[in-house]
Amino acid sequence: MSIELRNELVRRVEAARERLIATTQRLVAIASPNPPSDTFEVAAVAEELLRAIPGIEIERIEPAPRVVSLVARIRGKGPGRRLIFNGHLDTFPLLENLAWTVPPLSGVLKDGKLYGRGVCDMKGGIACSLLAATLLAQHRDSWSGEIVLTLAGDEENMGSLGTGYMMEHIAHARGDANICGDVGSPRVVRFGEKGLMWVEVEATGSPAHGAHVHRGTNAIDRLRVALDRLKDLEDVPFQAPPVVTAAIAKAKAISESLSGAGESETLQRVTVNIGTIEGGTSPNLVPTHAIARADIRLPVGITTDVLVARLDEWLGPLEGVTWRAIRRFEPSFTPPDDEIVVRTARVAHEVLGEAPAVNMRVGGSDSRWYRPAGVPTVVLGLTPFNMGGPDEYVLIDELVAVAKIHTLTAFDFLTGG
Repeated sequence: MSIELRNELVRRVEAARERLIATTQRLVAIASPNPPSDTFEVAAVAEELLRAIPGIEIERIEPAPRVVSLVARIRGKGPGRRLIFNGHLDTFPLLENLAWTVPPLSGVLKDGKLYGRGVCDMKGGIACSLLAATLLAQHRDSWSGEIVLTLAGDEENMGSLGTGYMMEHIAHARGDANICGDVGSPRVVRFGEKGLMWVEVEATGSPAHGAHVHRGTNAIDRLRVALDRLKDLEDVPFQAPPVVTAAIAKAKAISESLSGAGESETLQRVTVNIGTIEGGTSPNLVPTHAIARADIRLPVGITTDVLVARLDEWLGPLEGVTWRAIRRFEPSFTPPDDEIVVRTARVAHEVLGEAPAVNMRVGGSDSRWYRPAGVPTVVLGLTPFNMGGPDEYVLIDELVAVAKIHTLTAFDFLTGG
């Protein structure tokens, strides 16, 4: 029966191709930029889509004005395990001054591509999870346990008012496993991600005319010294778990063909990106203030506490220099031999006709909240094209493939098949 039903679920996903496109277009049509983390209107559309599922239980969460998330619960035929489908409703800003060739909220469909801001990050992935939940709800007498969708706001702002808030305040926002449809590729099952620490480094000096530098102290010079020490974090030694190192090496050929040469090396080292620098008022004045902000990504095997200690040691003695951590998240991973990882990889192989890579993730996702809470998690979503730039799009064939993978993985997990 389960084999016949699995085959039927595949056919149902294929038959729902136009519905999948239309769902994605409806979500894309509603702006949900972050900043300002406004998901009020798109959450209303998502809730309407969810309410089409008979017997669904929906909770609306708004911990801050217009930062809206949804928790939707579908019960099976009896007690069992709980599977989470997690996704975020917010997107990068529209940035309408970019060279879009189509309206960014139009959901234009042409040449097998679907366009729009947030279509790959990650409204297309949410549409895939919605279809999976809908189809499984129609066969709830065939599986036990629960399916819970956590559709979050605030992910682009690290999720404390979205997924983090839901997990803290709603018991069934946690589960026995989580599938996140965030951006990536159906050819790569991501079982972990690097941590991050955003820092701000500030320097002060004393004023003087630019011709009389001996009478002043240049804050930018002080900042330059501090930033050189900041970059030294990239050489801090650490030891990664062998299981993670082995997985990255095995995944390299497939993963780098999709994410770019050098991804494997980036996954295994601390990176420091100095993103902004401000200081001074005029070329002929010695600047009295300068400030820089940086994004530090850290691999499994090292913690933000280690980096904080190094920065205190290196920057603390520098006169006129102060620093602070703005945000901190630890690296996290689910063991690659965990059930949800193995099942997802097996189904992806079945759907795609080739074995996927099983790898870590360079960027962050709301999975950062699930893994430390003891919820095994995979990220499998759509390949990003022009993400955050003009003419962001996804491939329709990948929408269908990801929907199949989400559907069958959830079915197998909840039936033990």
